[in-house]
Amino acid sequence: MDTVERASANLPGPVTEVAGTAREVAGGTPAPRRTRARTTASMADVARLAGVSSQTVSRVSNGYAGVTEETRRQVLAAMKELGYRPNSAARALKRGEFRTIGVITFTLSTTGNVRTLEAIATSAAAEGYAVTLLPVAVPTQDEVRGAFSRLEELAVDAVIVIMEVHLLDAATVTLPPHVQVVVVDSDAGDHYTVVDTDQAGGTRAAVQHLLDLGHRTVWHLGGPEGSFAAQRRTDAWRAALTEAGRVPPPLVRGDWSADSGYRAGLELAAHDECTAVFAANDQMALGLLRALHERGRRVPDEVSVIGFDDIPEASSFLPPLTTVHQDFAEVGRLCVQAVLRKMRQVGPQRGTTLVPARLVRRDSTAPPPSSV
Repeated sequence: MDTVERASANLPGPVTEVAGTAREVAGGTPAPRRTRARTTASMADVARLAGVSSQTVSRVSNGYAGVTEETRRQVLAAMKELGYRPNSAARALKRGEFRTIGVITFTLSTTGNVRTLEAIATSAAAEGYAVTLLPVAVPTQDEVRGAFSRLEELAVDAVIVIMEVHLLDAATVTLPPHVQVVVVDSDAGDHYTVVDTDQAGGTRAAVQHLLDLGHRTVWHLGGPEGSFAAQRRTDAWRAALTEAGRVPPPLVRGDWSADSGYRAGLELAAHDECTAVFAANDQMALGLLRALHERGRRVPDEVSVIGFDDIPEASSFLPPLTTVHQDFAEVGRLCVQAVLRKMRQVGPQRGTTLVPARLVRRDSTAPPPSSV
C-alpha cells in the first residue's frame, strides 16, 4: 500500500476525493484544493430551481405564448442564476428554422447598399432574426455562385440579394430548397420577389422641377454602365425630356464617386449652354459642385444641380443640395417583411414593391440666368 492509500485507510468513512499528499490529508499543511469543472446547467436544472416543468422552460426559451408574465420572470431569473443558455441549434432543428437571414451584396462602398443593409439588420432584429452578411468581392458570375454555395453551409432561412439581378440569373444559382429569396432590384420583374425605390418616379420629379424653373433642358451625370439603378435613372431622365418636347443633351457618366463627379463636372462646366444638371447620386453631385466652383460657374445662379439619395450630408453641401430622397429604412423593412411572408407562405410570393421617392428642395436649384 503506498503513502496515499495508507493515509486513506486511517480516515473514518468513505473517501470521495483525494488531493495532495498523505501528510496534507492527515492534517498537515493544507494545499490548494483542485476544483471540479463546473457542470453546464440543463433545462431540468432551471425547471427545478424555478419550480416549473421543463416544458414551461422550453416555452419561455422559444418565446411562445401561454406563459404568465410572473412565471416567465421566474424562469428567466432561474436561467440567469444558473447561467443557462438555450441550445440555439437544437431549437432550430426542432422548429425547422434558424431565425437567420443572409444578405448577399458585392459592395458596401455606396450609400444605398450600406443604408439598406443597416435597415435590413434593424428590421430583422425587431422580428427576432439575426443577419449573416455574405459579401461578393467581385461582381462576377463565379463569385455570385460561390456566395450562394456558402448558403448551403450556413444556417439561414432566407436571403436578401442587394445586387444587379442579371448576375443572379447568369450565375445559374441553385438554392437550398428551404431558402427564400428577395431581391433589391426592380428590374427583376416577376421572376423574384422584389423591393426597390421608385427610381423612375424620383427621376421624373427631379427633371420636372428643373423644367418648371424655366430651364430649356436638363443635362445628366449618370452612374456607371452595368448598373441597373443608373440605367433606370438615365432612361427616366431621357423619357421625361422627350415627353416635354426637349432634346436630351449628351450623357456624361461617372462611377458613383465624388471624384468621378468632379471629372465630369469639369467637362460640363465647359458647356455654356448647360444651366441644369441632374446627378444620379449625391456623391457625384458633390464633385460636380466643386468643379463648377473651380470653373467660376456659380450654383444656382448660373447652373442648377440636383442629386439623388438625400444622404445626411446633403443639407451641408455648399449650397445645400436639392435632391431626391430615398427611404432606405422602408426598403429594408419591406425586404424583411417580404422574406417573412415567403417563409410563412402568406400573401403573394412574387412581384415588385416600389417605395415612393420624393424631391427635397434646397438651395442648389433656381431659375436659369435671364440671358439664357
